[in-house]
Amino acid sequence: MTDREVVTYCAPTLAGLKPASLFTTLCVSERETRSEICRMNRQLCDKGIRIIPLRCHKGRMLIYLYRPQMLQKDIKDENAVRLLKERGYRTDNTDVCVAQLAARVRKEAEFPHEIGLFLGYPPEDVEGFICHRDEDCKCVGCWRVYGDADKARKQFDRYDRCTDIYCRQFSLGKTLQELTADRYFRQS
Repeated sequence: MTDREVVTYCAPTLAGLKPASLFTTLCVSERETRSEICRMNRQLCDKGIRIIPLRCHKGRMLIYLYRPQMLQKDIKDENAVRLLKERGYRTDNTDVCVAQLAARVRKEAEFPHEIGLFLGYPPEDVEGFICHRDEDCKCVGCWRVYGDADKARKQFDRYDRCTDIYCRQFSLGKTLQELTADRYFRQS
């Protein structure tokens, strides 16, 4: 796993615009990849970022990079709490919720659709996908939108602009640590 990958796939989270990002990386050696994750955690923990491996499969590792404080606010939303409780999550502790998600990702054949709640997707859109899958969605961007399409399109655009800026700054020599905001700036 490289710093470039983290910047490319996680820029909105690094910038503090969203609570989490998810990506896969090549995993020739699980031990080396985990060592790299530890290095990045040491580098970014003071910035409020955690990185955990969710699953290693067929030479790829699924990585979850998140801001615990920001995620905690999201999963305290009453609709998020309801959706998570319906799926057996303990919603009183963010770390426990993340651990339960990781366990589900590792053991279930199908990806747990509630993962959208852990990525900052609106609960109404996560519920819409759980109930309707590909039917009746209003638009598609970072996620399938079943609620406020205009708000979602604006958010998609913000994420795209952020990623472009971060990738450009990284290519000009800014480090991963320099690009990581100390706090988050999400707009409602």
